[in-house]
Amino acid sequence: MKLTEFDYNLPEELIAQTPVEPRNSSRLMVLDPVDETIEHRHFYDLKEYLEPGDTLIFNDTRVLPARLLGWREGTGGKVEVFLLRRIDGDTWETLVKPGRKARVGQVVRFSDELTCTVQDSTDFGGRIVKFNYEGIFEEILDRLGETPLPPYIHEKLEDSERYQTVYSREKGSAAAPTAGLHFTKEQMAELKDMGVNLGFVTLHVGLGTFRPGSVDNIEEHVMHKEYYSISQETADLIKATKAAGKRVIAVGTTSIRTLESAATSVGEINGRTDWTNIFIYPGYEFKIVDGIITNFHLPKSTLIMLISAFAGREFVLKAYETAVEEKYRFFSFGDAMMIKRKG
Repeated sequence: MKLTEFDYNLPEELIAQTPVEPRNSSRLMVLDPVDETIEHRHFYDLKEYLEPGDTLIFNDTRVLPARLLGWREGTGGKVEVFLLRRIDGDTWETLVKPGRKARVGQVVRFSDELTCTVQDSTDFGGRIVKFNYEGIFEEILDRLGETPLPPYIHEKLEDSERYQTVYSREKGSAAAPTAGLHFTKEQMAELKDMGVNLGFVTLHVGLGTFRPGSVDNIEEHVMHKEYYSISQETADLIKATKAAGKRVIAVGTTSIRTLESAATSVGEINGRTDWTNIFIYPGYEFKIVDGIITNFHLPKSTLIMLISAFAGREFVLKAYETAVEEKYRFFSFGDAMMIKRKG
């Protein structure tokens, strides 16, 4: 399949710059891939599409203040270092701008208490750096780092917690699992009271999730590895849900990738901690996921390919075209869609 088969036209004014309040007042497009129907609702209506015994799976990762601004020792040139993932101890994989001047051995200073030294380059154009500091790294990062927002968001975010899910707890992501931004604590409690199970996994969002397709033949695209963890308790909940004939509904593409990475066969999954570079595109047979809650994704992205694998490329692109016509809000702070079980 070709990258151009996952393209669509998006007017720039439909890219959401700020989140709506309350969180669950965003719009919700409900897709039925079997009947090929599209409904227009709001996120607070989600309960109408869930049944007692269904299980929602959330990614509980928390976004790091991963954007560090510093200067090159020797020249004073400004440098941005974006943390992607911790490799070991104080060694991190990062994106550095401007990258062409981030040569091996270059020292970047962020403050009197924090510097890093470029050690190597990566296959994806990033840099391996080692941090040097006095004190506790996480505390320094909390003070000096900024919560990174996607490059298509130009408005300043007044409250950084608005780019965290209300259930985030495991620090490690370079970006938020944005489908979860729509949930309020009250809505989650209401769903639980009506008998919907709430399960949690962790996938630390890195370059693999938001790196766009870069090759014309999508089968040649290589995903970047991301860390994930699923407890045996969550795995057992999923298996019990399946055994009861109920649905496992993934909140966000990161939850989907975690579940499908940990699956051992259709309907079977075990608790595990590992790295995944799973790439899901049309033709993939889902082993665990029966339904999806997600945001609207960038053209030509691996995420729109994943959604197309679940609901069919032509139907998904029709839904995106409808969303543009109906002036839905797109991307991280935008509206959501729920995709029902496949046939």
